[in-house]
Amino acid sequence: MNPSVTKTGTPLPNTNDGLDFAQTLTKTIDEVNTQQQTSEKALADMATGQIKDLHQAAIAISKAENSMKVMLEVRNKAINAYKEILRTQV
Repeated sequence: MNPSVTKTGTPLPNTNDGLDFAQTLTKTIDEVNTQQQTSEKALADMATGQIKDLHQAAIAISKAENSMKVMLEVRNKAINAYKEILRTQV
């Protein structure tokens, strides 16, 4: 049975963009890091009064917070999967 074809015979869309899991994870971590740095800069600019648009700063901070939450959930799921594999009897 071909996993790239549904039961009705229609091919599934190719969601693999050529990146393996490690590359995708590294790319995502870099993006989260960039958002965190942008958030820190926005906070520093707010503290010194250099920022003109508070809404954009709040959006940057919120994006960074949400990205970190998602990254932590992915980490937790990966750790739980690893622990489950360790418990598997061979």
